[in-house]
Amino acid sequence: MTDWAEENLEDKYYDWPVFKRILGYLRPYRMLVVVSLVLLLAVSMLNLAGPYLTKVAIDDYIRVQQFEGLDQIALIYIVVLAGAFACQFLQYMTMQYIGQKVMFDLRTEVFAHLHKMSFRFFDRNPIGKMMTRTVNDVEVLNEMLTSGLILVFSDLFTLVGIFLMLAWLDWRLMLMVCAVFPFLYLATQAYRVRARDALRKNRAHVTTLNSALEENLSGMTTVQLFNQEDAQYRKFTQINRDKLREDLRSIHYNSVYLPSIDVFSAIGMGLVIWYGGGRFVQEEVQLGVLVAFLMYLQKFFEPIRDMAEKFNIIQTAMASSERIFELLDKPEELPNPERPQAVSNIAGNIEFQNVWFAYNGDDYVLQDVSFSLKEGESLAIVGATGSGKSTVINTLLRFYDIQKGRILIDGVSLQEMNKQDLRRQMALVQQDVFLFSRNIMDNIRLGNTSLGLEEVESVAQSVHSHHFINNLPFKYEQELIERGSSLSMGQRQLLSFARALASDPRILILDEATSSVDTETERQIQNAIQELMEGRTSIIIAHRLSTLKTVDKVLVLKQGRVQEFGTRQELLRNQGTYYNLLKLQMELAQQNPGPSR
Repeated sequence: MTDWAEENLEDKYYDWPVFKRILGYLRPYRMLVVVSLVLLLAVSMLNLAGPYLTKVAIDDYIRVQQFEGLDQIALIYIVVLAGAFACQFLQYMTMQYIGQKVMFDLRTEVFAHLHKMSFRFFDRNPIGKMMTRTVNDVEVLNEMLTSGLILVFSDLFTLVGIFLMLAWLDWRLMLMVCAVFPFLYLATQAYRVRARDALRKNRAHVTTLNSALEENLSGMTTVQLFNQEDAQYRKFTQINRDKLREDLRSIHYNSVYLPSIDVFSAIGMGLVIWYGGGRFVQEEVQLGVLVAFLMYLQKFFEPIRDMAEKFNIIQTAMASSERIFELLDKPEELPNPERPQAVSNIAGNIEFQNVWFAYNGDDYVLQDVSFSLKEGESLAIVGATGSGKSTVINTLLRFYDIQKGRILIDGVSLQEMNKQDLRRQMALVQQDVFLFSRNIMDNIRLGNTSLGLEEVESVAQSVHSHHFINNLPFKYEQELIERGSSLSMGQRQLLSFARALASDPRILILDEATSSVDTETERQIQNAIQELMEGRTSIIIAHRLSTLKTVDKVLVLKQGRVQEFGTRQELLRNQGTYYNLLKLQMELAQQNPGPSR
């Protein structure tokens, strides 16, 4: 098993560009955002009314012993509380709706972008990493929008409102409180820089953790077969330990910063009591003003404390957003041409002209490969493991772009065609069959709802898969679990034949398609393959050369180069590589006459 891909922990974006881009996703819901901000402003204003009403009650009624007016003040206080509750409820519902819609939009965009990426992209990036981008990182961004970003405005409104009220009540007391602000600013700056780094690295470790988990669960059979449980446990524990270290580092910064806010709050209130109390004794300030001032001051430090928590949410979201936008900014490696050639109904003529291809750098897997097939002809590609057989298929389907030469379909280069239109007229049956977690009928027709049950049954009968499907409890409505693991390998491969025939392709490709089918079933399916190939251009990769008796042409590859190419009869007469391979397999078959499976 390969080492898990590590995340790049270096900064790739500055905060403002990322923040600005996040705000772009709010544009379709800008009116709701405005409504939410207005509600937040109303909540902040209503929350400021409490201390002022307390000041009025003390100075205008209690101090002068006019108690009959207190009922009116109490009623106003209740109305204020009810209004604040209503506004806060509406604001919460509005922002949650916006957050869910933005999360839906962004997750859909990421999913659609992943479908545009080439096989080369997925060769370099583990599946767990992509799952983290689509699920976890988008969820964190939603948390920022609903619990972080907008609520920061609430805290800012509250801070500004309290500051103005403090200045209006007594500017001298307000200046006394300002003495702690420089220290509060320095502490906040130190916390911001360190917490930002810890939170960014934490998100990177989440991705690595998900990748490790996905790889281990997918390869559990191999892990247990080769007794690698302890080794994989140690690797996973190390990754988990790295994440724990960043978690604890973030907690450490919080444990220092949050109590410091309480210390600064206590110092500020102590200065007010010391200075304000002296002025009260000297009758320079009213008791109600001093009480209201202390209440406002207590409320003043609450948003600052809350903003530290919101800062964690925002910075975590920033780290996630960096990685989401990094993915979205990756260009499509195999783009469709601006003006693609129409390929609505291809004939099936295939031509490779001096094709060179490498998966990495200059390590060419195909070297100067040339051959041609006419409409309706069949080709067998043979050669040793690693000779480039499957790579020919990958380039023909344009899963990868070649570096040199040209691949033509009906005389038109692949790079001049729309990929989706081209692949819609091709069918590939592989050795490793992938089935979706749907019922059998949906797996055969793959979204082509024009095919009814009768057509699907007819297709299944043609490739001898109808018998085992009909014996299942729910027949064609039988639900399959992940990757179709409830079926045998042979049954999955029979379903892949039915799926290929159901798409009615002009070009049929079989890549070791009968390798997981027992000998008896393979004999039955050979007739079905002939029916499947009838009238279609076909390419077959198979190690058992005895199954290739009816092909029109044979391509022999050796280390990425064309060793032989021609009709089967021509190659047998030449007694070259193909002749020797066939002779060797026949000798082995005579020495081992029993069933191959």
